[in-house]
Parts: sequence; structure tokens; C-alpha cells
Amino acid sequence: MNLNFSNIKTLGELKSAGYQSKSIKQEMRDNLTEALRQKKNLFKGILGFEDTVIPDLQRAVLSKHNILLLGLRGQAKTRIARLMTELLDEYIPVVAGSELNDDPLQPISRFAKDLIELHGDATPIGWLHKSERYVEKLATPDVSIADLIGDADPIKAATLKLPYSDERVIHFGLIPRSHRSIFVINELPDLQARIQVALFNILQEGDIQIRGFKIRLPLDLQFVFTANPEDYTNRGSIITPLKDRIDSQILTHYPRSIETAAKITAQEADLSPEQRKAISVPELCSDLLERIVFTARSSEFVDEKSGVSARLSISAMENLYSSAERRMLLNSEAETTARIVDFWGIIPAITGKIELVYEGEQEGPYNVALRLMGEAIKEKFLSIFPNPNKLKKGNEKDPYGTINAFFSDGNVISILNDDSDKNYREKLKSVPGLEKLVLAHTNPKNENEQLLYMEFVLHALCEFELIAKDFIDKTLLFRDPLADALGDLFNDRDN
Repeated sequence: MNLNFSNIKTLGELKSAGYQSKSIKQEMRDNLTEALRQKKNLFKGILGFEDTVIPDLQRAVLSKHNILLLGLRGQAKTRIARLMTELLDEYIPVVAGSELNDDPLQPISRFAKDLIELHGDATPIGWLHKSERYVEKLATPDVSIADLIGDADPIKAATLKLPYSDERVIHFGLIPRSHRSIFVINELPDLQARIQVALFNILQEGDIQIRGFKIRLPLDLQFVFTANPEDYTNRGSIITPLKDRIDSQILTHYPRSIETAAKITAQEADLSPEQRKAISVPELCSDLLERIVFTARSSEFVDEKSGVSARLSISAMENLYSSAERRMLLNSEAETTARIVDFWGIIPAITGKIELVYEGEQEGPYNVALRLMGEAIKEKFLSIFPNPNKLKKGNEKDPYGTINAFFSDGNVISILNDDSDKNYREKLKSVPGLEKLVLAHTNPKNENEQLLYMEFVLHALCEFELIAKDFIDKTLLFRDPLADALGDLFNDRDN
């Protein structure tokens, strides 16, 4: 109901305006119904869930259900919960000074009831904005029933000179103080079982019981819980009776396409205006970065149950920009384009956000990160260029022959992490056949993007073992793999 809240300051004025009380779930249902009719998107910024999670969420709200969002880390569960405030009315009336957001027409606290009995229609009311009707609590093992529900407050009892049997000495917990609001408990399995039991009455009957008091508070709440499936085995579990009382369990997931993942990363990456203006990150780089994350999610070295958060790609993109920016500043350049060699700067973002299985631990986080990058490069290369391992001899000319011959003659290309754009260009242009190959299979927008593809080809040919790659300090060396093998052989013989 749209009311001119600025002119309504008393209970009598509220009644005259025709206000009618409504439960929060009915309120959210009504607002969603209107939004669906108007084709309005209330979950802006949530990408990749348009045909899966969002419809399930809408059905749950229309059914007036409490909701459990179940999914691995980095699947936007908390963000979805926070966006549910968009389903609330802009403002609702409350009894002024009420600790429990009392509805003036349906008060539940002793304070509000006494105030209305004393002042009648002159009872002052306030207006609560929807942004103040969202309460979030991270479940941790130390959360107590007093934190969530409440307990007797000895300081209140002493100050007001009241016996402990008087309900005015109660210190209400987070849940009662969230009356008429959305209440979110993140990582629900981390909540101790005995604390989960305390939620039974609230979910089923809509009221709370505080020890030592004969009190019934018919709370009006929209509960949203989040949980990670990994938690069920590693840290705790949602007890069966509680899970039975949560009406809708909605499964979240990671982006299912590279394109969607790239949009999420571009939307979430925290980049300064200076970085966005001076540094160009071509589509090849963003595509490659997302492929690294997708590769990690299916890697034999990474714990699949733990998941690979979308925060990995976001942090990696920020590091990629910073790597290019650092190089640009060191060379006193005004602008630059990201390179494949800049991807070595994202390794800290990878190693810090993946959980390794035993084989991965044996390999080492750094080497696993390099493997993920190599696999992503190889996969992307095969989507653009011919497979070097499947060329039919005699039927067609080897498109990589000129490049291979260059390195077979003993030539070495060294690309420094901090090479200037001029040096970078000269080194790549010195490889015969490289530019021709790139122009034959790609359509770069400018020379910088063309150079990026040229460097990309060298990295990919290393993955197919047509040339060798060594990373020494801050220098990347491309050379003939046979020369490397012979050098190692001679060194072993001399030793």
C-alpha cells in the first residue's frame, strides 16, 4: 500500500489513511507478483541464474516459503539474499521507539501494547525503510541462544528495579529484533545442533520461547539460510528436523559458460578509472582467464567438493590489470595492452583460492597453477588454430613449419616480464611465419591485439612441445626443445 508517510505521524492518522497490516511473506509475494507482471528484474547483477536459480526463488516467494540457498563458495548466495529486500515495501509503519518493529495495528511487545493503551490513537508512529529490514548473521560455533533469541538481562532488572519474572527485563536477541524483516543465517551447518533446535518453533509456529518466561511472541519473519554442501561432512550438518521445516531448498551453481563468467568478472572486478583508461585487456585474455577457472573446477589436482569460487577469476582479473599497469609505469608508458606473460602475475590469486587434493599437494600450488594455465592455453588455441598433432603429413603444408624451423636453427626469443611495448613488438616480429599464421586464423582489432595473439601462439606451441619454454627469474625464454634435451644430456655426461 502506498501511503504518504511524511504526513502520517500517529496511529489515528494511520487508521484514517486505510492502512491494513500484512505479513512480510504476503508483502513480498504481492510485490513479486506486480514485478512479474511488469517484467521487472529485481535481481540485477545476478548473472547466469536467469533460467535456474531465479525462477526457483520466485516460486518460493510466491509460495511464502522460508528458503535455503545451497551451493559451493562463490555462487552469489549472500548477494541473492541481500537483493531480496527489493521485494519489500519502501516503508512500513512501526510504533515509535519499539525495539521489535511493532506493527501499530498488531503490536507484540509489552512496550508497544502499553504505549498504545496509554495514548490510543495519539500513539506516535515511525516509518522503517526496507534497507533497515534486513538482518544477517554468520553462523559460528560460538553463537548462543541468547544471541539469537534472547535472555534475562540482570542490568535491566537492576536499573528498572524489576523482578526476573517481569518480561521487561528480557534482552531480546537478533531474531525478535528482526520482526517484520528478512533474517539471514549464513553457513547454517556451522550452527551448533542445540542452537538449530531453538529455531524449530520460529519456523513452524512463528513464535519464540525465552527460558524462564511465560511469553509468546508471534514473530513475522522471512528466513533465508545459506549453506555449502562441503560443510555437511567437514564442519557440521543441518539437523534433519530443521531441514524439514525449511520449505524450499534452492541449489546454486557456477556459471555454465565462459561468456557468462566473463561478464560476472567484468562486473565485479574492482578496477580504478586510471586502470580502465590506460590498460586494454582484449577478449582473448578475459576468455583465457575464465578458462583457467573452468579448468581448475575439473582438475584432478583440485578438490572438487570444495569448489573454485568466482572470486578467483575476479581477483585474477584485478592482478592481470595490475601486472600490466606495473610494467607500463616502469617503462614510463601512457597506455598498454595485457600480455600472456602478465598471467604470471595472477598466480597468487590462483594458489590462494584453490583447495588441493593429495596429488595437488605433491605437485605444489605453484606448479598446479602453471598446469591450469597451460591447459587453458591449449584448449583456447585448439578453438582457433589447427591441431599441431593432427596435421596429415603430405596432404597439407605445416602452418607451424616456418616457426619451428626458426627455433630449430638455434634461435632464442626472450620476453621479459617488464619489456617495453617497443621491445615486445620487435621480439615477436622477429619470428618468421608467426604474424602470417595469426592473420590467417584471427581478425585482431589492432596491432596490439595482433601481438598478443602472436605471443599466445608461442605459449601454445610450448604446450604441444613443438618449442620449449623456460621461465628464469623475470625472463621467459622460447627455444628449440631438442637443443634443451641435448644440452641436458651433455651436462649429465660432463657431470
